[in-house]
Amino acid sequence: MKKPRVLLADDHTFVLEGFKKLLEEHCELVGAVEDGRALVDAVVDLQPQVVIMDISMPRLNGIEAAKKLKKLLPEVKLIFVTMHAETVYVNEAFRAGASGYLLKQSAATELAQAVQSVLNGNFYVTPLIARDVVTSFLNPEQSRSATMDDLTGRQREILQLVAEGFSAKEIADQLKISHRTVEFHKAKIMEQLHLHTTIDLVKYAMAQGLVISP
Repeated sequence: MKKPRVLLADDHTFVLEGFKKLLEEHCELVGAVEDGRALVDAVVDLQPQVVIMDISMPRLNGIEAAKKLKKLLPEVKLIFVTMHAETVYVNEAFRAGASGYLLKQSAATELAQAVQSVLNGNFYVTPLIARDVVTSFLNPEQSRSATMDDLTGRQREILQLVAEGFSAKEIADQLKISHRTVEFHKAKIMEQLHLHTTIDLVKYAMAQGLVISP
């Protein structure tokens, strides 16, 4: 039987090496990348069946990357392996097109099973958070992150890049938009989130898991 083509994405090399060891016997590992934008490019080039990815990644976080991936390759199966156990992240991941969600602490025992499950057309959620996910589904208003939901995909991209220390000009160059457009989006983000300084934006992005604190 032909092995499934799997692409790995995590910004920690040791995590990628661990995933390789867990999957190399059962999967064809077509590549490994360390940031969200590289992941989007790699999916186009490598055409994987499954992507194993984190939420917190440089340049483009996993949630926004997932949305782009599903547009580029709708049939690809996305499995998030992350430190984030909060249901708000789980909900965002599945809304973005995920088929699986598990925690890094349980990857050693669950990852291969999750890959097989999503390839069979099922969804996979680690038992460690399954009860919270069901509770969140039954009581959506209690778990909804209204402020993040108010931001567009472009605004989230800009928020992350601002929080990572890029200037408005650098962000404009990366996203191929004008400097003025970046400044407009930044001002709109601050207005919507009721924030007043760039430092406030950085703290907010860290709290939401868009960037990792140093």
